[in-house]
Amino acid sequence: MTITPEPRSNFSHLFSAPVIVAALGYFVDIYDLLLFGIVRLPSLASLGLSDTEISQTGASILNWQMAGLLLGGILWGVLGDKKGRLSVLFGSIITYSLANIACGFVQDPTTYKLLRFIAGIGLAGELGAGITLVSEILPKHLRAIGTSLVAGVGLLGAVVAYFTVEFFDWRYAYFIGGGLGISLLLLRIGVFESGIFKDLKDQKHIEKGNFFSLFTKRERLIRYLKCIGIGLPTWFVIGILATFSNEFGKALGTDEAIKPGLAIMWCYVGLSVGDFCSGFLSHWLESRKRAVFYLMLFTLVCSIAYFYAGINKADTLYIVLVLLGFGIGYWAMFVTIGAEQFGTNLRATAATTVPNMVRGTVIGMTTLFSLFKDSFSVINAGALVGVICFVIGLYCIQTIPETHGRDLDFLEE
Repeated sequence: MTITPEPRSNFSHLFSAPVIVAALGYFVDIYDLLLFGIVRLPSLASLGLSDTEISQTGASILNWQMAGLLLGGILWGVLGDKKGRLSVLFGSIITYSLANIACGFVQDPTTYKLLRFIAGIGLAGELGAGITLVSEILPKHLRAIGTSLVAGVGLLGAVVAYFTVEFFDWRYAYFIGGGLGISLLLLRIGVFESGIFKDLKDQKHIEKGNFFSLFTKRERLIRYLKCIGIGLPTWFVIGILATFSNEFGKALGTDEAIKPGLAIMWCYVGLSVGDFCSGFLSHWLESRKRAVFYLMLFTLVCSIAYFYAGINKADTLYIVLVLLGFGIGYWAMFVTIGAEQFGTNLRATAATTVPNMVRGTVIGMTTLFSLFKDSFSVINAGALVGVICFVIGLYCIQTIPETHGRDLDFLEE
């Protein structure tokens, strides 16, 4: 007599070890990713830089970190499809944890740039590999909720990073981040690999993780570029509106000086809530595209208010940043769309490179912001960068194929 095992409940799927560990991994990843933005002013000031040098050097270090994310996204994405999702989760966390510990000993801006570049390489692997793993192990009707849980919990790492800096010296904040990463390695030991990937792994004749194949077929390239375009408004909010909120606050004439670290923290509070909600919204609407489109429009309205509503109180600006964070809470859906658009043999490559390509566009955004400031006010310079990001983002989400309910057991030819 054959005993049929009882089907697993939705709860047991959503709170399985891979989902929990992916969420905690992204928590540490966000802590370390945002830490420089939070400690930018105090850390560079302690190195003896003037206010002008802090602005220029801070932007340069941020660009180096983002360049590392670009390179690391390709590296870990390819390894994720060739060697497995778990190998990336282990390798990336070792890299950025050690780099962050080293940042606690930094004594000059040049070394700081190098270490943030290495940290960027390591940080690039966590989200894409985690979302790919979770997307492949969960039933398709729970995929949106599962990836939202990962992102929602993970993004709270920014809040912890802010309060860590409030209570500890910035150097200790880096040590704590590195220590959290090393501790997380112990939790990863019992996590199992995606069954879809294991089935593919033994098929030697199928090419896996070829990054350049994303560019060899016109239809696939357009899909890939649209995935990147959808994410541009998210890092416009984080990389421009939150990171340089002190400059915007000064231009708006707020009653108190805006603290970029506090601005980033409040933005991520909203982002975490938005990410939790976006998965349920997508599930309810039965559409990734409509959920992202509505949240993107909400972010656009809040961005206009940020620039032109005549905000003159610091508290009001922080509230608007919370709302902006909520709007870009489609980040989880954006990464999930990137994973669902591509076959198993390219999924980790796409899902890992897409968010890091978006993060890398911050280099272009900060460059344009600096150039526009030569001819326009700080407010209008920021708004012009935003126009570019939202036009591209809205076009891409409207024209990309819907992936809600798609079976992920397929290959790219």
